[in-house]
Amino acid sequence: MKLCVLYSGGKDSNLALLKAAESGHEVVCLLSLKPVSADSEVFHYPNVELTHLQAKAMDIPLISVECGDEEEGSLLALKDGLRKAKDFGVEGVVTGAIRSTYQASRFQRICYTLDLWCFNPLWLRDEVSILREVVERKFEVVIVRVAGIKRSFLGRRIDESMIRELKKLKGYVNPAGEGGEYETLVLNMPLFRRRIVIEDFEIVGKEIDAMMVVKKARLIPK
Repeated sequence: MKLCVLYSGGKDSNLALLKAAESGHEVVCLLSLKPVSADSEVFHYPNVELTHLQAKAMDIPLISVECGDEEEGSLLALKDGLRKAKDFGVEGVVTGAIRSTYQASRFQRICYTLDLWCFNPLWLRDEVSILREVVERKFEVVIVRVAGIKRSFLGRRIDESMIRELKKLKGYVNPAGEGGEYETLVLNMPLFRRRIVIEDFEIVGKEIDAMMVVKKARLIPK
């Protein structure tokens, strides 16, 4: 089956992409939604413009669609993007949803109206097991936004040490960040033919609501 991956550039969409590619299906394009600001109700915002580098690293076509921050406009933009994906012969859509019924139900409804299968390979997975798989499969992942955890987490990599810290916060933080507690950027993973190196960045925001804005990045050989 030909698939489109709903792609933010973060760890969950990249792991879902890898799972889809390994399942015998053909990933023919990526779809990236670009909100106006970090206040987006539906889609990932931090450094989403770098998805074009990630797509180049994998040599997969990228469809990029701008959207507003509010739910209604975001979902209309998603529907428009999926219509464009159907030009690639897409029959299904891959998402990185884990436990968010808010996102999953809305995405599935749109897929249904477009006669597309919705594939959620991470659905109901234990969040810590997802982080461990990311580390074990040698993803290079950095935290680029925090909203509820300390600003000092910005720029740090997801590794065993970070997993231990996130597990300690499990009482009030989703370890995978699906509640918006943090967001990530993938610099390298098994499907990348080249990796991303960050050359310049800026930290903006407050102590527990801040973002690492990548100002310059490029692809280098692995």
